[in-house]
Amino acid sequence: MLVEQYYLECLSHASYLIGDSTTGRAIVVDPRRDVTDYLDDATRHGLTVEGVVNTHFHADFVSGHLELVDATGAWIGFGEAAETEYPIRRLVHGEHLSLGEVDLEILSTPGHTWESISVVVRERAGAAPTAVLTGDSLFIGDVGRPDLANLSESADADESTRDLARAMYRTIHDTLLALPDATTVMPAHGAGSSCGKNLSTELTSTIGEQRRTNPSVQAMPEDEFVAMLTAGQPAAPTYFSSDVAMNKAVHPLFSASRDIDELTPGRVRDALASGIRVVDARSVDDFAAGHLRGSVNVGFDGRFAETGGMVAEVGAPLVLVTYPGEARHAALRLARIGSDNTIGHLTVGRDGRFPDALADLVQPARRTTVAELEALLAADAVTLVDIRNPGERELGTIPDAVAIPLAQLHARLGAVPADKPIVVHCAGGWRSSVAASLLRAHGFDGVTDLLGGYSAWADAHVPA
Repeated sequence: MLVEQYYLECLSHASYLIGDSTTGRAIVVDPRRDVTDYLDDATRHGLTVEGVVNTHFHADFVSGHLELVDATGAWIGFGEAAETEYPIRRLVHGEHLSLGEVDLEILSTPGHTWESISVVVRERAGAAPTAVLTGDSLFIGDVGRPDLANLSESADADESTRDLARAMYRTIHDTLLALPDATTVMPAHGAGSSCGKNLSTELTSTIGEQRRTNPSVQAMPEDEFVAMLTAGQPAAPTYFSSDVAMNKAVHPLFSASRDIDELTPGRVRDALASGIRVVDARSVDDFAAGHLRGSVNVGFDGRFAETGGMVAEVGAPLVLVTYPGEARHAALRLARIGSDNTIGHLTVGRDGRFPDALADLVQPARRTTVAELEALLAADAVTLVDIRNPGERELGTIPDAVAIPLAQLHARLGAVPADKPIVVHCAGGWRSSVAASLLRAHGFDGVTDLLGGYSAWADAHVPA
């Protein structure tokens, strides 16, 4: 038996190759769009990928099932409740898939979505479970949020969210915690994912360890569980609904060989003038030192793909500003969330020098210190915007801040007061550079961000 985990830090996403060396048969679970690693490892181990299982319709990335079918002719498996534009194998609760000696059992585990399933892996039929691939049902340290299947704000969506939370309660206590304590837990996401609140940095655990340490699976009344699960979730990026739709549909395949053109200064200028989003993937400090007016800073050193999906519509044309040699990788990371339309890039060296032909468009981005913010707030001379998630704000807030999570900012620009200069803050200063540059790109004047974020404020104001 082979169980190989592939983890993407940028999306906090785990996918899996499961194979049987006695027969050379394998499946891939929850694949990303760039499928070369799965195929190369299958070849290295003498395996043929014959099936692709998605534990649910993913919202934070576009799955690679169509790419794997194109490369291998594999079948695609989903939970029984799934509806798609392409042919699928409907996997029902209690069904066993044999790879030879290796046995896979399907568990229906709704709660994150209605079609959610988990996959129990055994070395042979009838043996004790070795592992369970839990998708977005049971995480390390948390369980999956129940609201992503209902991204509208209607009353019906709220009720459906509570119904999913009740389904998750049964999934956890009646299905997953019924597995032996020694069973390895292998989820589809880790720390940083917007698919849950308190995910651990650990990539695997056991049922027994989760039973002891995971606050979300402790014994409690169902109503208490529902209240806990539906409160304080991170704001869902607006692109999530687009990715769910793509994962249900037939869509163009990802091209691993696609080159990203180097644009002339004239073409970059034209792109800015025509309203095409220019994403500057350099560091916050280099962006602040000088950037193209109208560009948005999404640093390549952070959660680049997910945040890129927050500042531009999936499928909209993009221009990238990158350090040398990083454009193709940046475009790949955007393509993983379905943002395939990178039309070209501009390379800027570590010295921060832009082409002379663009010098008139280059400007710095001023950042506000804690002391400066104190004075502005005391004089009622600023609008403060807190772009952290609800759970982060529970740890403390700066008085009078307007709360708009970064994931919602693009859709809620009209809710940002424009009658005073604006200071944006996050926790540490990376996301606030994204938000401040996005506001400036949409015509807001006098926008800066707080150097060091809420952490710097708390160091100066909150007793140890």
